Amino acid sequence: MKFHHNSSMAVLLSSFAVLIGLNLAFAPAAFSLTDDKTAAPTTQKNDIDESDVTRFTSAIGDIKDYYVQKVEDKKLLEDAIRGMLSGLDPHSEYLDEESYKTLLMTTSGEFAGLGVEVTTESGVLKVISPIDDTPAAKAGIKAGDYIVAINSQLVHDMSLRDAVDKMRGKKGTPVTLTVLRKGEKAPLIFKLVRDTINIASVKSSMPTKGFGYIRISQFQQPTTELMVAAIKKLQKDNGGNLQGLILDLRNNPGGLLETAVQVVDVFIDSKKPNKYHDMIVYTEGRLPSAHYEAKASSSDILKGVPMVILVNEGSASASEIVAGALQDYHRAVILGSQTFGKGSVQTVLPLDSTHAIKLTTALYHTPSGRVIQNKGITPDIIVESNLKVTDNTNLDDAMIEPIHEFNLKGHLNSVKSASDDTRADDINADNAANLAVVTLAKNDFQLYEALKILKGMYMLDQNMVAGQK
Repeated sequence: MKFHHNSSMAVLLSSFAVLIGLNLAFAPAAFSLTDDKTAAPTTQKNDIDESDVTRFTSAIGDIKDYYVQKVEDKKLLEDAIRGMLSGLDPHSEYLDEESYKTLLMTTSGEFAGLGVEVTTESGVLKVISPIDDTPAAKAGIKAGDYIVAINSQLVHDMSLRDAVDKMRGKKGTPVTLTVLRKGEKAPLIFKLVRDTINIASVKSSMPTKGFGYIRISQFQQPTTELMVAAIKKLQKDNGGNLQGLILDLRNNPGGLLETAVQVVDVFIDSKKPNKYHDMIVYTEGRLPSAHYEAKASSSDILKGVPMVILVNEGSASASEIVAGALQDYHRAVILGSQTFGKGSVQTVLPLDSTHAIKLTTALYHTPSGRVIQNKGITPDIIVESNLKVTDNTNLDDAMIEPIHEFNLKGHLNSVKSASDDTRADDINADNAANLAVVTLAKNDFQLYEALKILKGMYMLDQNMVAGQK
């Protein structure tokens, strides 16, 4: 892996929203965009005059003199810093001592809370994604939901910090969320119990013989190593090779930028010439020190085997880097719905040993130069998240998988031969496989479509190879 950067401050490209756990959770990567946090453009004009300073100090004085309760100077100063950061964008924020400690701990993959990532929008909390196997995911919270009340108290009347504090709590304690969801006429009430969140960032399976499935729920420090191990196991279980791989990044809110770069590098062969010169991602900001780029330096673990990447509106930040890079290189087909569109980089700038600010310093670009901020990644094949096959009795499973002559009642048998028993076994195996596919279509239509396309890509590749012989 080739990194070109300065090295002192920790950079975040991760959970751009609030991780409802012990505190605000953002994962710092092991590199930085800036060495000098005091650096500023030499052409910047100082537009703060004496009247501005007077107005600020007068406001503090009035609060101290006339507010109904006594307010400590420390709180006023901290709130002033917090207000400055919150007025910039949704991702810049002040990190007090507790928040700063939590930020440095979250890459371990274990924390306490509900397991839901949110951001603010129009005075309420918008759910970016629930994390797999957490109280929020198990209760049915979905990406795009709006949390309007916590324990019957309106979120609109709270600051973001107050809302976070309301959802935090000890393991085993209950919390009730009132949620608005598109398509639902009435608010939904979810009763959750806070729990310790252990994130298994990588899961794998083989939905059908020869075709592997990898799910990445967040980009943490061990994610790349876990993913590579899962791929090798899938290859071993299939006799040494896979015919195709599905990489599922749905509802993945991001994580470490460095890990996202490593994941892309696993699937790109840097020894082959390409028009992007092995670029995976680069960032540009107002200061020269905000420039960063990462390039591929390894070989493709799959050796060109077809890939499909699943994304949806809950795929954000580092997920969009992975999908965007592999889309630019035509290494994978992107399937699903438009991603979230969080393409900004946050740098953690310590104020002292226990406090810091998290400041948006740059925007990232895919290898082809696309900016993802506020745009997201547009899939090659659109399959909306809300599409599904129902259990309507009028819907024949044959609409999903075609029927054959031997499926018809009273079909005419051919003359029995020595291979009939083997053929019968093959038919039984085919029927079992078809049943599994039908079940998959009903449970996860996007994954079903991805598997169909992946099989088609493999067949096309095989035909092309055969034609070249």
